[in-house]
Amino acid sequence: MSDVGVKAMSTYLSREVREGLEAARAAAARRKSRLRLTAGGKTYPVLRIWETGFALDADDAPILRGFVDLFDGSRHIAQCLIVASQDEAGERQFEFKLHVRADATAPRDFEMPDHAPVALLT
Repeated sequence: MSDVGVKAMSTYLSREVREGLEAARAAAARRKSRLRLTAGGKTYPVLRIWETGFALDADDAPILRGFVDLFDGSRHIAQCLIVASQDEAGERQFEFKLHVRADATAPRDFEMPDHAPVALLT
């Protein structure tokens, strides 16, 4: 087949089609993500997360500040001090001022010897 008779395909999309595609992308990101943010007794799905912050859906999330908790499913993964930074492409982006990993056990304030028993048997 010859390329001589083929015309260039137009990349123009109407505003309605672009908005529909963006809404579908945002809905898919909300369904796919297991990450959740809890603040003030409410839970919001996290669209994406990176080293210095995360993004929520701009339509659903209020402007948040202060301490929030991040969850992966039901597992608590971090407590964060956040500030809102900007709204971009339907996302409300937040930056971490402090990001503390949530561990299942509290840190020890003493050194455990290598030969310490794991459990006591009676």
